[in-house]
Amino acid sequence: MNIVLLSGGSGQRLWPLSNTIRSKQFIKIFKTEDGRYESMVQRVYRQIRKADKDAVITIATSKAQVSSIRHQLGDEVGISLEPCRRDTFPAIALSSAYLHDVAGVPGNEAVVVCPVDPFVEDDFFSMIKALGAQAEKGEANLVLVGIEPTYPSEKYGYIIPASKSGISAVTTFREKPDVRTAERYISQGALWNGGVFAFRLRYLLNKAHELIDFTDYDDLFSKYETLEKISFDYAVAEKEEKIQVMRYKGEWKDLGTWNTLTEAMQENAIGNAMMNERCSGVHIVNELNVPILAMGLHDVVISASPEGILVSDKEQSSSIKPFVEKIDRQIMFAEKSWGSYRVLDVEDRSLTIKVTLKPGNRMNYHSHQYRDEVWVCISGQGKTIVDGVEHPITVGDVVTMQAGCRHTVIAVTELQLIEVQLGEDINVQDKQKYNLTETS
Repeated sequence: MNIVLLSGGSGQRLWPLSNTIRSKQFIKIFKTEDGRYESMVQRVYRQIRKADKDAVITIATSKAQVSSIRHQLGDEVGISLEPCRRDTFPAIALSSAYLHDVAGVPGNEAVVVCPVDPFVEDDFFSMIKALGAQAEKGEANLVLVGIEPTYPSEKYGYIIPASKSGISAVTTFREKPDVRTAERYISQGALWNGGVFAFRLRYLLNKAHELIDFTDYDDLFSKYETLEKISFDYAVAEKEEKIQVMRYKGEWKDLGTWNTLTEAMQENAIGNAMMNERCSGVHIVNELNVPILAMGLHDVVISASPEGILVSDKEQSSSIKPFVEKIDRQIMFAEKSWGSYRVLDVEDRSLTIKVTLKPGNRMNYHSHQYRDEVWVCISGQGKTIVDGVEHPITVGDVVTMQAGCRHTVIAVTELQLIEVQLGEDINVQDKQKYNLTETS
């Protein structure tokens, strides 16, 4: 099975846990059997591997999310990098060209496209495998998943099938309606359009060449920011005549707001949190090192991180976006391919960060023009390279780097540092990268 997972998100609807780097799919909020927590993308990845251990998984995403993907899923997953946001059709066209020209997937093989963050049971991905097999038969150019609706939702578009059979031709599509219109669609046998579909790779590439002037993957990548912003539904699906829908009867949830997310949580409190017996319907997610106590609250979500604190009625939490847009948001936590960092303190001329490196990983070899840095090792063992000179580092060691010097740190075991940045102009753009073989 070839599957493309579409990973986007502006990181606003699940503030303060989400940001432009850590969108909702990267928040570790689902408890696993061994007591650890996993994110939406880790859960979906695990479910795909359970359904098909040999699945070729590619994630279409922006540069801002690559480090989080590598941190959570490792290097096995393929990444189709979008230079900028251009909606779902350009993203799918680019990822299809990536599969064909870079990953070497033959044109007659099926590709399944799915959002990266559906909350579903394992049987959904067994059905997804069957969806790909149906597309390979060639009876239709597109095969969609139609989800049997459980209520008249205003969040989804609707698919009108020609019959009630498990696989049916599609009569028409309907846009996201109001509740009354949704009720009418459902009475006509309509299914939710969850944005999951399959096609033969050659079909999509031919369609992309019809609508976009490009030669191959590299050419499409170079032209990407000039492409029209348009959804796959508008550009392709609603104009395709040979189209089928496969009916899915299981659980499907879009966990796009705090209200819907808490419905899928297995426990009411994550982190250092307590509530008294008079609370009901209260969920707390606390990433701070201070306790949260809730008393006598009902149907409330409380979320705390270094980026802020949210206390909201669950129903009102879906209206968070316009308020978050007004907040001057500095990224206070991020996962990188080599580990993670958390901002501890921000001052006018200093920034203090806790850095965690995974064993065998390192930062880029780099320098800063406008700031000095100090590393204090608080846990683990590793080595530093400063202006080409290597030194071991362990608990209690202090490393000082002046502006302009080239430096990196390499973890032998898991390594934790306190990094203090000092200077009049501290910003993420002040960074020059080098090959590690280069010397000053």
